[in-house]
Amino acid sequence: MSVVNKDTVNTLRFLSVEAVQKANSGHPGLPMGAAPMACALWGGAMKHNPKNPKWVDRDRFVMSAGHGSALLYSLLHVFGYDVSLEDLKNFRQHNSKTPGHPEFGHTDGIEITTGPLGQGIANGVGFAWAENYLAAKFNKPDAAIVDHYTYVLCGDGCLQEGVAAEAISLAGTLGLGKLIILYDSNKITIEGSTDLAFTENVLGRFIASNWDVHMVNDGDTNLEGILSAIEAAKKVTDKPSIIEIQTTIGFGTPKQGTAGVHGSPLGDDGIEAAKKTLGWEHGAFTVPAEVSNEIGAWQKDAAAKEAIWNALLASYKELYPTDYAEWENWQNDVLPDDFRNIAKHFAEVLADNKPLATRVSSEKVLQKLAQIVPQLIGGSADLAPSTNSWMKERGAGYSKENPTGSNLHFGIREHAMTAIANAMAAHGGLRPYVAGFFVFSDYMKPSMRLSALMGLPVVHIMTHDSIGVGEDGPTHQPLEQLAALRSIPNFHTIRPCDTTETAAAWAMALTDRKHPTALVLCRQPLPQIAETGEGLYKGAYILKDSINSATGKPDVILMASGSEVELIYNAQAKLLEGGIHARVISMPCMELFDAQDAAYKESILPASVRARLAVEAASPFGWHKYTGLDGEVLAIEGFGASAPAAKVFEEKGFTVDNVVTKAKLLVGSK
Repeated sequence: MSVVNKDTVNTLRFLSVEAVQKANSGHPGLPMGAAPMACALWGGAMKHNPKNPKWVDRDRFVMSAGHGSALLYSLLHVFGYDVSLEDLKNFRQHNSKTPGHPEFGHTDGIEITTGPLGQGIANGVGFAWAENYLAAKFNKPDAAIVDHYTYVLCGDGCLQEGVAAEAISLAGTLGLGKLIILYDSNKITIEGSTDLAFTENVLGRFIASNWDVHMVNDGDTNLEGILSAIEAAKKVTDKPSIIEIQTTIGFGTPKQGTAGVHGSPLGDDGIEAAKKTLGWEHGAFTVPAEVSNEIGAWQKDAAAKEAIWNALLASYKELYPTDYAEWENWQNDVLPDDFRNIAKHFAEVLADNKPLATRVSSEKVLQKLAQIVPQLIGGSADLAPSTNSWMKERGAGYSKENPTGSNLHFGIREHAMTAIANAMAAHGGLRPYVAGFFVFSDYMKPSMRLSALMGLPVVHIMTHDSIGVGEDGPTHQPLEQLAALRSIPNFHTIRPCDTTETAAAWAMALTDRKHPTALVLCRQPLPQIAETGEGLYKGAYILKDSINSATGKPDVILMASGSEVELIYNAQAKLLEGGIHARVISMPCMELFDAQDAAYKESILPASVRARLAVEAASPFGWHKYTGLDGEVLAIEGFGASAPAAKVFEEKGFTVDNVVTKAKLLVGSK
């Protein structure tokens, strides 16, 4: 059943521009031009069921040009998702289901949060990659339970962003045949014609990247041509496809074809003029009865398609009970029982008492995870040997020829890597991780922020965490990056100090399904500290304590994360020799600590102890909320230096003796 016709297209157009007009905010140009391709896709080619937006085998749709959200909300309403006319009237209003850009988890039918241009193209690659991997893992010759496409609607702006270029290149290499981009080619951006800064042969670039390409010249009215192009693209199974659909931005409006219609409401007069031009004789926010009736019939057909799939899954369960059980575990993200009990699950890893870099500790934990968490999948930006992020027992990595490989090669594409992982997490059935040098989190941060906004539990293995990188020098020594990640709401940045904390950090990251996590790991060997443990789950905890019997409390509190915990741990003994009693606190995750109740925080950082010293080989930004006005932060102002790590640490004051000196001064001043 198809509802691809002029009336449905115009319904989508005018619902969209009326929503923008009522809000007096938004982007009417894209909906007026792209409504035909959206209608052809949603009402003709795409497999989806509005009565069950979470149907596992639905096709995925990504509005990469997220500023065109009014069109997406109109699609959701017209096709029967939980978006009402009232929701459309509340476009861009507080607490509405129809925010300015699409938000994952906020509105049924939104597959992923888009807004920053280009992200959606990389997300599309992630969805398609997840589909391909799960299909290779679970499908049988007589039961293809994973068989869906990913469609991305993008514009000229999306294709100019670097993240899109990274993702396009990778998708072509991987041959993701179920990824189809609909390119709304209207040759207008905010400043004017794309010729101002974008004159490349777009389809030529895609051909060079091993994509299948199609062209529809009259995208404003040629519904059959758009449908035919989509069907042709679906038949190409060995490479992704792009369909350039030439449209007129703001089609039918007085300002059509100009930048003036991109991001400004049409005005009542503009809407009336467009209605006259397009022959639309209905009032505001109207879905004509004939369109509603056709959609009703289409909905029955959509539900029937899911019913067929449900029967297929039931047959799969009978024929392949072991595979079905694993499928269910993956879909429900089942982890081993009592997974945060690291002594139970990682006993052999924790038994190694030799000094280890935490990146090596992480590798040891990861190898165990590869055995007990089969839905784990991930890789690095061409840095697996350095980030220790390869699951050795899983064998060869994913490729076009080996689609069951769960070790992923992203190439040197940090931005796209992270956006792809976001989509893998949003797709369902997989637990993705990515890896890179911590200094290059600067390239990853836009996508990390979006994972936090969506609450997607992506794990980011970030190694080479400080001036400990040494000889590579300031360009590779991250200093402000810890503060940058800690500033992201709903994001956990964990910097463990030894193998035990590293194991706990992994357990925390995988059992917390509402926060992305960065595991910030060092390159230099660190000692194993006997007192470390599951206190990490609270963000900060006491490793060692020494109480002054005269006052009933410590004289000074020493706190640190990661490699600097060793310094404060060793400084405590020297301070005690001089009669100073110090409390030693490991604070691997500020965000987890901040989430604890007031009583716990007071038990760790009692207000009565004002002599406090924080030690971290990074920017001091963020530590003063724990040290207070009377405390001090031993950190790094400026950048690092190119020299052996030990020399750089010494030069910057990260020695036990300096910690002792500063602590004594703090105690003496109180």
